[in-house]
Amino acid sequence: MIQITEGLALIPGRDDMIPDSHVYVVGYPDSGDLTLVDAGLMGKGGYKVEMLKAASIPLENIKRIILTHTHLDHIGCLNELREMIGSCELWVHQIEADALEKGDDRTVYGMDMFKQMCQMQYRIPDDAFTLSVDRKLQDGEALSIGGMTWEVIHVPGHSAGGIALYSSDLQTLIPGDVVYADYAIGRFDLFGADGPELKNSLLKLSPLDVKILLPGHNQVVKNLAPGYIAQTARQWGPYLT
Repeated sequence: MIQITEGLALIPGRDDMIPDSHVYVVGYPDSGDLTLVDAGLMGKGGYKVEMLKAASIPLENIKRIILTHTHLDHIGCLNELREMIGSCELWVHQIEADALEKGDDRTVYGMDMFKQMCQMQYRIPDDAFTLSVDRKLQDGEALSIGGMTWEVIHVPGHSAGGIALYSSDLQTLIPGDVVYADYAIGRFDLFGADGPELKNSLLKLSPLDVKILLPGHNQVVKNLAPGYIAQTARQWGPYLT
């Protein structure tokens, strides 16, 4: 596990045939109220729990898992983690929470051919992602978790119910797969994705004062250049129409 700053740590994804998302551990250690942001790919739960144990984090202090969105590489090992950690809540934006509760897994797999491949490769049952959600998040909510306050920002475009989490105190943004390092963005060709909405989401994030960028994959950035997200939006703008 990699310490980003006090109260923020990274369990890096371990890519397989499919990418495995990063998991972020959010909350001050003495709060006893920790959050995992995203879960990761199937079969990766044991590795992530071992990282928590190696960092001497009591599993009972993990109170919730917040998903930035419900694509397979972010939700795949959710059930594994909850089984090993014990009772912890699931928080998801309302759009994708409603889909999970209805058993609509189109936002998990993105396309039918990918679903068929993954179900065969990983032996995933049809009802694996029919889940009850404990809290359905909304744009603009302030979450008081782990001795910190994080704003929920709805950022559709990569997925319909995608969110970013932003702490103005820590100048930190957890954007899921909306924006990465190296001026990269998430794909916008899957179920529920939309290019113009992704452009608007990038523009929505652009005014934020962000020094630490913690994306769902690849590099984290601890000293983000001013105007980075706006510049990313400009570079990709012609393709997001």
